[in-house]
Amino acid sequence: MKKQGVSTAFVAASWVALGAGMIGFIVGLARAEMQLNEKGYYFTILLYGLFAVVSLQKAVRDRLENIKVTDIYYGICWFATLSSIVLLAIGLWNATILPSEKGFYGFAFLLALFGAIAVQKNTRDNMTQE
Repeated sequence: MKKQGVSTAFVAASWVALGAGMIGFIVGLARAEMQLNEKGYYFTILLYGLFAVVSLQKAVRDRLENIKVTDIYYGICWFATLSSIVLLAIGLWNATILPSEKGFYGFAFLLALFGAIAVQKNTRDNMTQE
């Protein structure tokens, strides 16, 4: 019996979450009145976080499917994910921007991370359906 695939609505919602988070974060950075090195820091944290959560989702899924994942790689994935969130929080805590801007960047970042996890999950689920 063939497993039911991921719904088109959930796939679309996942891509929208990823796009809204990433685009919102990047547009916010582009329009922000901060030094270029600060913008670079936040942009790098976004890329780092996105890569980390996709790697973590894959590692967790591989373990659930009894595909060998070394403990060191699994630990690095968790460390990278948590450190990206902590680094963003530290940067925002020390930033000289309005509290509303800090909240915007925090929520856009978390939305982008959630979207990346969901897109990776959907991609993996759809690959196993074929």
